[in-house]
Amino acid sequence: MKKIRTPQASAGAALSVRSTNVSNHAPETPPEAVLSGFSSTTKQFMAASQSEATKRAYASDLRHFFASGGSIPASPTVLAEYLALCAEKLSVATLERRLTAIHKAHLEKNLESPAQSETVKRVMQGIRRTLGTKQRQVCPLVKDDLLAALVMVNQQSPVKASRDRALLLVGFASAMRRSELVAVKVEHVMHLSNGMEIFLPCSKTDQDRNGRTVFIPHANDENRCPVKALGEWLEIAGITEGEIFRAVTRHDRVARQGLSAQSVALVVKTSVARAGGNAQHSSGHSLRAGYCTSAAEKGLQPWQIREQTGHKSDVTLAKYIRPVARRKIPSLL
Repeated sequence: MKKIRTPQASAGAALSVRSTNVSNHAPETPPEAVLSGFSSTTKQFMAASQSEATKRAYASDLRHFFASGGSIPASPTVLAEYLALCAEKLSVATLERRLTAIHKAHLEKNLESPAQSETVKRVMQGIRRTLGTKQRQVCPLVKDDLLAALVMVNQQSPVKASRDRALLLVGFASAMRRSELVAVKVEHVMHLSNGMEIFLPCSKTDQDRNGRTVFIPHANDENRCPVKALGEWLEIAGITEGEIFRAVTRHDRVARQGLSAQSVALVVKTSVARAGGNAQHSSGHSLRAGYCTSAAEKGLQPWQIREQTGHKSDVTLAKYIRPVARRKIPSLL
């Protein structure tokens, strides 16, 4: 991969450039939307226009911009130099998110956004052409990998092993995003004669909270059945309401609060490492990608897979079907 080499001295000098309207000191906290003059109810609805995860991501992006010498408002020159400086270390996708965060911070202050300048647009176009836009993909936890990880789960304490077994099986069979998985509550689960249904009130692609239902059938082998595994975990943990997946202390005590999305990634990484896999190439997304890849290997149609995953298009779904499935396409010669 090509790298953009920027001398540190010139980079530091570039970020110190300021227009007459830019303060010499970066603010310590990210800018907030201008909400004066609105009722408390209106402010609440305006604040709810973005998810908490998006707010945290934008706040983190702005903190990095400020720490690098930027400020709000920023000139196109300052923003262009910041993007060029970060291009050596960050992916194009991350740079685009930071650019969006800075753009929105200006709009919230009723300021002209430097992100809309021709200078910044040309810099980003050059970064895309130089570095490419391919995103990092984690390895899918396909069926065989999942079964290997489940064997090693029992090396833990009984309570934590029960939770991780249920988390891995339900996470794989439902193909949920990790944020959706940790948000599932007891009241969202409905047991049926042939499996269970889990209602998802909202998700990343359902910001309007229309909700959708995911069906998980009983497995042919009860030792790998997600429905049975979840029931056993809830019984062992004594969970009758609230989040179904929770932290477990080293003394096997179950916490009252649910797991974080990052905790799902840690469970997957630890399970993969125990089974002899490469944890660095795994994440919470490995379960979702594993389902999509395994389903494609089994010959399920894209619309059938999307019914489970909630993807809106085949184009987006295709990103989750890893090469291991594509390599099984038969030759036409």
